[in-house]
Amino acid sequence: MNRCLVCDEGMKQALTWRSLLKHAEARAICEGCEGKLNRITGETCTMCSRELGGDHMTGDLCLDCSRWERNREWGGYLSRNISLFHYNEYLKDLIAKYKYRGDYALAEVFVPFLKERLKDMEFDLVTAIPLSDERLKERGFNQGQALADLVGLHTVETLTRIHTEKQSKKSRQERMSLPQVFQVIQSDLLEHKSILIIDDIYTTGTTLRHAAKALIMAGAKEVSSITLAR
Repeated sequence: MNRCLVCDEGMKQALTWRSLLKHAEARAICEGCEGKLNRITGETCTMCSRELGGDHMTGDLCLDCSRWERNREWGGYLSRNISLFHYNEYLKDLIAKYKYRGDYALAEVFVPFLKERLKDMEFDLVTAIPLSDERLKERGFNQGQALADLVGLHTVETLTRIHTEKQSKKSRQERMSLPQVFQVIQSDLLEHKSILIIDDIYTTGTTLRHAAKALIMAGAKEVSSITLAR
């Protein structure tokens, strides 16, 4: 019997024709815990996956993305971000256990959801948002790279990161006014390529837009991203 990676309850796998004829992918999370993950559905911003409603939009974009796109320094670099779940308290705690407390195995929880969404996406190269050497030593692994590895995506290192204070400690305005934090490596691989960035959380979009700008300026044709949470 498999056990849920989150609550450790035993999980019985239902006997179906699919499981009999083909090895079904083992679930890593029970139905109860999966039910606490709030999927992003309905009408969303075409750029960042934020659910739209009320006056929080301009056309197909949320107000945040409208502001980014009007900014001459940052507009036009990130084509689209796909996020899977709302960043509710349950997911916040789950990602904290995974990302900050080193529970690497929890990445398995998200693999089926990522695979399902990636089937409809087209790209030439995949890269993970890099950590600075200091942050990598502190955490022991790169959370985006771990997700890519478990999903079976071959990634290419295209960026290095300058060490800065943790993004989570910065205000929204401070994040949006940060100088470029990425440098491109292996730029010859980027020429006219569509790049997919994989990361864990889309907050203000600053990190992803910094990465996208660096990649586009180095020759990439298009940059999109996929994240667990928005």
